[in-house]
Amino acid sequence: MTFHHIRFPLDIALGARGGPERKTDIVTLAGGGEKRNGRWAHSRRRYNAGYGVKSRADMQAVLAFFEERRGRVHCFLWRDGLDHSSDGAVPGPQDQVIGTGNGVRTQFQLVKRYGASFDPYLRPIAKPVSGSVRVAVNGSELVSGWSVDVTTGIVGFAAAPAMGATITAGFLFDVPVRFDSDRLDIELDGFDGAEAPSIPLLEILP
Repeated sequence: MTFHHIRFPLDIALGARGGPERKTDIVTLAGGGEKRNGRWAHSRRRYNAGYGVKSRADMQAVLAFFEERRGRVHCFLWRDGLDHSSDGAVPGPQDQVIGTGNGVRTQFQLVKRYGASFDPYLRPIAKPVSGSVRVAVNGSELVSGWSVDVTTGIVGFAAAPAMGATITAGFLFDVPVRFDSDRLDIELDGFDGAEAPSIPLLEILP
């Protein structure tokens, strides 16, 4: 199994459905109360690309992509039409806090924050879009002295940021996924029409 650093056809992905999923155990007590336990530290996204197929050409593109990935064997990139930016359409270098300097540490994982200060969720971002990442230290954008690994989402500095320095970043990103079925069920419904009611995709967590 390998990761193919290639994106699922974008025009089809933007018509798909899906979103995050959590795993929660709920035990109902004798008195009617509940005990709840979240089993996953991170949410996992599921999508159905079938809703994005509008024509025979779309279906042929999906078929070729599916065969090249060998079904569920190889992972790939997926663009979530709702959630693919650190903050808004154009990422800014101060969008997300990714760490605080200590004078020694040189590597920081890209993350995206969801929610307010009460109990925010920090989602690791492992597949930033090449060329989209912008980085700042204490509010000042850096044009050199750093790099980002687009296969892991780790930002590396040539020199460790100073003690107490706030490191921020802005970026676009994709979701690492795989097909969640080894079968495509295709229906040709007209001269130039085709549909696949279900093309399930599953996010691969770091």
